[in-house]
Amino acid sequence: MAEAAALLLPGEAEALVQALRSVPLRDTGNHGWLWQHEAIEKLNMQAILSASAGQEELLIELLVNYAKIPTLIEELISVEIWKHQVFPVLCQLEDFKPKSTFPIYLVLHHEASIINLLETVFFHKEICESAEDTILDLVDYSHRKLTLLAAQNTRGEFPTQEKLQPEDLANASSMQELQKQAEMMEFEISLRALSVLRFITDQVDSLPLSALTRMLNVHNLPCLLVELLEHCPWSQREAGKLKKFENGAWHVVPPEDHVKMTKLDGQVWIALYNLILSPECQRKYNLDNFNKSQLLKLRAFLTDVLIDQLPNLVEMQRFLSHLAVTEPVPPKKDLILEQIPIIWDRVVRENSGKWKAIAKHQVKHVFSPSEDELKQLACRWVQTYNLDVMEALVPEKPKCGLCGSEAAKRCSRCQNEWYCKRECQVQHWQKHKKACNLMADALKKIKEDLKAQP
Repeated sequence: MAEAAALLLPGEAEALVQALRSVPLRDTGNHGWLWQHEAIEKLNMQAILSASAGQEELLIELLVNYAKIPTLIEELISVEIWKHQVFPVLCQLEDFKPKSTFPIYLVLHHEASIINLLETVFFHKEICESAEDTILDLVDYSHRKLTLLAAQNTRGEFPTQEKLQPEDLANASSMQELQKQAEMMEFEISLRALSVLRFITDQVDSLPLSALTRMLNVHNLPCLLVELLEHCPWSQREAGKLKKFENGAWHVVPPEDHVKMTKLDGQVWIALYNLILSPECQRKYNLDNFNKSQLLKLRAFLTDVLIDQLPNLVEMQRFLSHLAVTEPVPPKKDLILEQIPIIWDRVVRENSGKWKAIAKHQVKHVFSPSEDELKQLACRWVQTYNLDVMEALVPEKPKCGLCGSEAAKRCSRCQNEWYCKRECQVQHWQKHKKACNLMADALKKIKEDLKAQP
């Protein structure tokens, strides 16, 4: 078995997990919140590295034993609310013209960090069970994201913009530019939420009845998943070429791979398989005429080529053939005490009418740092994002910061940007200069601090 990269020692991981807590919305972005963001980033990176080596038992055990999955779900929904209620207010404040959008980017990125961590660990049954009642909140969260994904695709809105790097944002003062980056990030977050939902459906036999009812009859997830398969938001045609979104970027698919199932396609099919063929789901799902007609659309996709890639789908093919010629039995009505998710409503209720006050407070105390504070923030970023570890997580070789070609030369000063040739580095310097200075100063301070240690 491969050895996992040593990002965190067991004692460090335990200390970080044990200290996780819920942060009030007003404190988003402050020093205490920033520490937690860094902790989640480190745990996220360690989770990915450990999972790739099949050695994630320690982190799973820590998150379960310290009951931190509900805390992570609450933080996830809290930052989602911040994005919907506070961020738009920030963008509309005429007197708010920050020198750098980097501090705000960290808050926007917080949601991506948490959903990435949850995606990695929710593969394990004990993690799903440890969520307890907050699994309802996570189901609602995933439904919101998938609904947004389906709506964007219906309108033909594809986030094709090149992803900006945090060091680029240190050079950007435009809130409009940050809003565009937030849209791209929202797309990726929604795809992560799809994976989390699929892992939840893997545990349909052990989920609370309320969670199953919510997925099937409140949100009607089977029909929503059918819609996603129909429109396939992670696939588009551009200039006559098929492009698919994988590993955080759009890729041109060669003709011979057009029928190849992507990971995202597989997640939808597995979730549908779990929700349609589970005996408990069949007992609870209301297969009325509309739902039946939607599910029968799947037959057009169940080709021999697809079934060869996911053989279990032959069972779904048989089920749909049977469904087409039979009249479904109405679901049996159970008399149960229905639970409802509470996190979204509670956070909104606690802060209702305070959104502008929160935005102004954060503008004054969080998002208008001095040059020294911005350098300290960049320093903490560099310390958190160990470059060697980050490169181990990236599935592709680095790309040139100017032309996007495969790159082999790194900026020797900041160590954060890559180029394919000297000419590209020279042409890109004016854009890269400010971010390079910021990151280089941060690296210099780290080295000085290390030398000063006894």
